Amino acid sequence: MSHEINTDRLLLRPVEVEDVDALHVLWSNERVRRFLWDGEAIPLEHTRQIVDKSISLFHEVGFGIWGVYLRGREQLIGFAGFWYFRSPPSLELLFGVAADDWDRGVATEAGRCLIHYAFRDLGFSTVEASTDVGNAGSVRVIEKLGMRLDRREAVDGLDTVFYTMTRDDWESAS
Repeated sequence: MSHEINTDRLLLRPVEVEDVDALHVLWSNERVRRFLWDGEAIPLEHTRQIVDKSISLFHEVGFGIWGVYLRGREQLIGFAGFWYFRSPPSLELLFGVAADDWDRGVATEAGRCLIHYAFRDLGFSTVEASTDVGNAGSVRVIEKLGMRLDRREAVDGLDTVFYTMTRDDWESAS
């Protein structure tokens, strides 16, 4: 089964080993890593481990991290997917876009695709997402996706907001 997703503008395809360097460059960008990695510059090996885990997840459960590309271009401009965060693990929607491509609707378009995929193809009953309160761009995207604020709490010392969309929410919006 192919896990590629196409829109009018975007191609989302599962990240592969050959994407490690490009993904690492994106994740190392100071503006991108500010909220993604709480400002930390992660080592290349960490990116490689995440890509390996994503490849395994696609084989096991049909999701992981997709690279986001403008159709017809080979340059990685973002990522989106479903990933397990915290302990105990919580499956959440995640996304990020290269700073040069912010404010162009890329994250919103990728997020909509993945929410649709989650409910239609994977049979999810809910999709959850979270972000730091200070990450206004991600908050805006999550709210544009139609997700509802569920709660706000401190997680590892970070003021975090949690959002949810149920299958019923999705179906009534579709």
